[in-house]
Amino acid sequence: MPHKSSDNPLQISYSDHIPDLLRQLKCSLVISTYQAGKVIFLFAGKGDRLIQLPKHLRKPMGIAIEGDRMAIATLNQVIQFRNAPMLTANYPVTPNFYDALFLPRASYYCGHIDLHDLHWGQDGLWAVNTGFSCLCLINDQYSFQPVWQPPFISELMPQGRCHLNGMCMDKGKPAYVSALSQTDTHEGWRKDITRTGVVIHVPDNEIILEGLPMPHSPRLYDGQLYLLLSATGELMVYDLQNKTEQRVTLPGFVRGMATCGDYLFIGLSKIRETSKTFNQLPVKDKATYAGIVVLHKPTLSIIGEIRYHDTVHEIYDVQVLPGMIRPGLVCPDNNVHERSIHAPDLNFWRKEKKPDK
Repeated sequence: MPHKSSDNPLQISYSDHIPDLLRQLKCSLVISTYQAGKVIFLFAGKGDRLIQLPKHLRKPMGIAIEGDRMAIATLNQVIQFRNAPMLTANYPVTPNFYDALFLPRASYYCGHIDLHDLHWGQDGLWAVNTGFSCLCLINDQYSFQPVWQPPFISELMPQGRCHLNGMCMDKGKPAYVSALSQTDTHEGWRKDITRTGVVIHVPDNEIILEGLPMPHSPRLYDGQLYLLLSATGELMVYDLQNKTEQRVTLPGFVRGMATCGDYLFIGLSKIRETSKTFNQLPVKDKATYAGIVVLHKPTLSIIGEIRYHDTVHEIYDVQVLPGMIRPGLVCPDNNVHERSIHAPDLNFWRKEKKPDK
């Protein structure tokens, strides 16, 4: 894999054809790394260049994308952004560069509840509330609105009892969730972590898979359940009708997955050397870098990789921005967004006020 140094201090290398693939798919990628405190956009530049756009947020985790809106779970709040493409031409920082520009529109203060996956649904913004072992809605009424909890969880307490982490939707409703165990005690999931993972069908509370090595990122694609087994570094494809499975070995600790066309984009993380829980995992010896592995979905074969060489060690979520070739994002603490005016039939940037002499 040739090393490609970007102009960004986050040094990466990647397969030569990755930029061409993103151009072909007419999409870009966005990843969250809570360890580095960043959300990073990745998109094709000129020729074989892959451009990174890192944005600082406090412990970013799950990312929800639907059309022109994006929500990001952070340390103690969920920030909602909206794309304002009409503002890209005169964006004061980099005019005439981005074809999408996400601006902050709302922030929901939920407190320290350890949110993981986020998804938009018929009822609003759904979140996996790992701290309280439940699925909840994020809105302006409460810190969170609990809606569903696993059948083995007896009460909602901030104890991370089963490490509920992943969720996928079907027709706008939660369909399947992943958890690292069926324990109902404070952080009980940490015991025997490689053999206790489960997948639950939310509508009927049925455990459809168990004994899994740290399941994450369940996704429904083409009527099949795609699932990442982090402890062994595998992708599992489960046929829901025939109840058969296929596993593909991947080069590291896997977490975070999205699809576009015939391709899967899967996040890779290093194992924390300071973690007593993760240091005993079977995947430890091969989980030596963070990045993204790209699979051809029809054949489940690896066709390319993106690798980080410093700064980024752990990735939580990976999402695709379809139809957005060069997306940008303005963080709430960036004063430039205060100059943006985006309203029906109104799209402009106010002039920067000069300080009084």
